[in-house]
Amino acid sequence: MQVRFYCDFTVSDIWQNKKQKIMGKLKRKRLLPQAFIVALSQGEQNHLEIFSGVLLRQHVYDHAELFVVAVTEGYMEALSFVEQLTDQVFQKTGGADIRGYILARQEEYERTGR
Repeated sequence: MQVRFYCDFTVSDIWQNKKQKIMGKLKRKRLLPQAFIVALSQGEQNHLEIFSGVLLRQHVYDHAELFVVAVTEGYMEALSFVEQLTDQVFQKTGGADIRGYILARQEEYERTGR
């Protein structure tokens, strides 16, 4: 599985001091059962997907490319994160193109380092 992380990658508050460890576990498909992943959708017609970290152990993800935006503790926290991100995108752009915002932000970060 190929894993890339959003430049503003976020983890739950309780895991802030273990952010690098969470990233390593995600790359090795070893997340905790209560972890939920917020990632860009594989299909370009959708913006984000939320799924349990346990699903990464399935072989369907062996060759998948995953662009991870956040890892949260629990599904409700993942929903709250998406709500906050949607609000942030709307405040900055006046629209709701979350996917476009994330990709543009990542491109800017990779180009300028900011």
